[in-house]
Amino acid sequence: MAGIQKVTFTGSKGEALAARMDMPAGFIRATAIFAHCFTCSKDILAAKRIAGELSGKGIAVLRFDFTGLGASDGDFANTNFSSNVGDLVRAADFLRQNYEAPSILVGHSLGGAAVLCAALKIPEVKAVATIGAPADAEHVVHNFGASLEEIERDGEATVSLAGRPFKIQKQFLDDVRTQSVEQHTGKLKSALMVLHSPIDQTVGIENAAAIFTAAKHPKSFVSLDSADHLLSNPEDAAYAASVISAWASRYIGADRPAVESTDREGVLVAETGEGKFQNYVRSGSHRLLTDEPTSVGGLDSGPSPYDFLAVALGACTSMTLRMYATFKKLDIGAVSVTVLHEKIHATDCQACAEDMMTPSGKIDQFERRISIEGGVDPALHGKLLEIADKCPVHKTLEGKATVVTRIVENSA
Repeated sequence: MAGIQKVTFTGSKGEALAARMDMPAGFIRATAIFAHCFTCSKDILAAKRIAGELSGKGIAVLRFDFTGLGASDGDFANTNFSSNVGDLVRAADFLRQNYEAPSILVGHSLGGAAVLCAALKIPEVKAVATIGAPADAEHVVHNFGASLEEIERDGEATVSLAGRPFKIQKQFLDDVRTQSVEQHTGKLKSALMVLHSPIDQTVGIENAAAIFTAAKHPKSFVSLDSADHLLSNPEDAAYAASVISAWASRYIGADRPAVESTDREGVLVAETGEGKFQNYVRSGSHRLLTDEPTSVGGLDSGPSPYDFLAVALGACTSMTLRMYATFKKLDIGAVSVTVLHEKIHATDCQACAEDMMTPSGKIDQFERRISIEGGVDPALHGKLLEIADKCPVHKTLEGKATVVTRIVENSA
């Protein structure tokens, strides 16, 4: 079932971890795991954007809260970098048992360092992407500031991170100091993409250079230019998401989907959970988005419903004219159709019947502007307009269609 599904699985410390599955509308070509940044959650902007973009490309994404964070159970003070890596391995086990094993790992900040280490323990992984990741897990210790001495001396201390208090124990320090992210990166057998901002004030760009140098080919680097560490600008998050999506497709194959949705009847439209109006559209093996313009509260991430209606009319008109030209052996150039839609007062429409009028006194008017490359004999204009009016979608719009609606049980 397309959309965002709530799921839980057991983490490395035996606690229930809260997760979301961003499901494609239609075929599932592959599955992926997103690992969030240190003390963040599965619902940060970068996680939602990247998961949404990947799912729009047919990739199911599991994003979850590490043990002790967000909506997951457990005590954060008892966790460390090793337990985060363990949580990722458990997430892969969950996918393997309930969906299919992940072939893509995406990690943000310390989550990026974690996926580099976890990838070696998940044999199905083909592609790993890091965003603002440190080359050394110990890098996170810099965030503890003056509390570091207290942790070393007393065994624990409460540290303020992103404006929230977190208890950090000495075992956390001991653990990150034994982790070699660069060493794990050098053993990576998967394709790697390193995304990093050159002005990242939290994790410097030199970390990206170290990770990239340690990795074997195939490897890629993408500069996030003016982005901050958390990708708090929606445009930066969207850019990272689209780049990762396009890059990952190269390694999972684009021709044949891995898993087929059981619900393939008709055209499926399902909310994505992203923005106010965004929906997945699935028609057979095709997937796209529909949305509303930002002027009415949408994300403008896809054509509006009326845009799709105009697409149907324009496409049908072009195809009908091409069929006629082929049948009559007419040597005409490429056909293009521009469709404009607006609501007009019925009194302004000379050719409109009274029963077409809405309660507001307005009707929907679609204006077609047909263009033929190289021009066409004016003597043919009348016939081509007559043929355009025989387009099946044209007839449906001017006829009286019946819409039957029913509520069905959700088996998801």
